[in-house]
Amino acid sequence: MRETVYETYSPEETRELGKKIGERANPGDVYTLNGELGVGKTTFTQGIAEGLGIAEPICSPTFTIVQVYEEGRIPFYHFDVYRIGNVEEMDEIGYEDYFYGDGLCLIEWADLIGEILPEECHEVLIEKDLEKGFDYRRITIREN
Repeated sequence: MRETVYETYSPEETRELGKKIGERANPGDVYTLNGELGVGKTTFTQGIAEGLGIAEPICSPTFTIVQVYEEGRIPFYHFDVYRIGNVEEMDEIGYEDYFYGDGLCLIEWADLIGEILPEECHEVLIEKDLEKGFDYRRITIREN
């Protein structure tokens, strides 16, 4: 497993890191995204969408579980599983079509559904450190 740590000092830098990931993304890539509430997961995700060439607004699909964006160079499947009660709810959504589809799949709060995640995925963890500043983020990316 390869691990890379990035440090960003503004929302713009966090978004730019996401954009670079979106620009390099390949069909079938799966990214898990974890971090506390308010840490910048949506900002990071907006950057990924921008890197994929998606112009429409990106917001967290907390109540719809998954949002599909088709306008980029590859489809973008954005999950927020924070409100999932159990893994069976993911079956109802047809998660396998997305996880093993032709687009980039990003799953916020992925630790809640760990038992159904693909073996090969990129893990992203965003953390704050207020001692380094209000907008500081430590972004760790682990690739299997």
